[in-house]
Amino acid sequence: MESIVKKYQQKFRKIKSELSRWDELQTRVTSQFSNAASIIQRVQVIQDSGNYGILKCVEGIEDAVLGKQMESLHTIMLSMNNTLEEFRGVVSSLEKIVRDSRQLAGTGSSQPTAKQLRQRIGIKPSLQDCLDGLRRLEEMYQSEYLLKLSVLSALPAIALKPSASADLGALQQLLVDQPNIPQEEVQYIYDIIFAEEIS
Repeated sequence: MESIVKKYQQKFRKIKSELSRWDELQTRVTSQFSNAASIIQRVQVIQDSGNYGILKCVEGIEDAVLGKQMESLHTIMLSMNNTLEEFRGVVSSLEKIVRDSRQLAGTGSSQPTAKQLRQRIGIKPSLQDCLDGLRRLEEMYQSEYLLKLSVLSALPAIALKPSASADLGALQQLLVDQPNIPQEEVQYIYDIIFAEEIS
């Protein structure tokens, strides 16, 4: 059993590295969203011909400025879609680790009993602790990925609304907060799995 627990701890180390990648992607997507929101707010000002003053005499200025902003917005949206794909890659990696872990619990001469799954050796976590922790991490990050997907999917529709600012602010806050990933719970899972290293 102890050797299997050590294998689980290796899987948690791999997850830690995947979640570091997630944090980098989080910083990137927040910045991309902020840039997109700025353009969307700017577009509303650009579409008001009263804001051009003397420049109104330049033929096609409004269309040219608006076109350039929409082009920039399109580029940012493509970048956000690429970032979403990378988030999906992290979630897929977590799913694979959880699948492999379930198989790992069944290796050896026989399937472990419920009692063996809960058995602890010293301060090491039980196999059940490891399985539950991996599954919980996968669920949290999967839910957060789906939220990010829905938030970013809503952006084009909001861009066309005349009063987008409030909606943009609410969506941006959802992205920044990551409500489906309570950091204290993630830390608690790590503390259980790596108990003997912390003590």
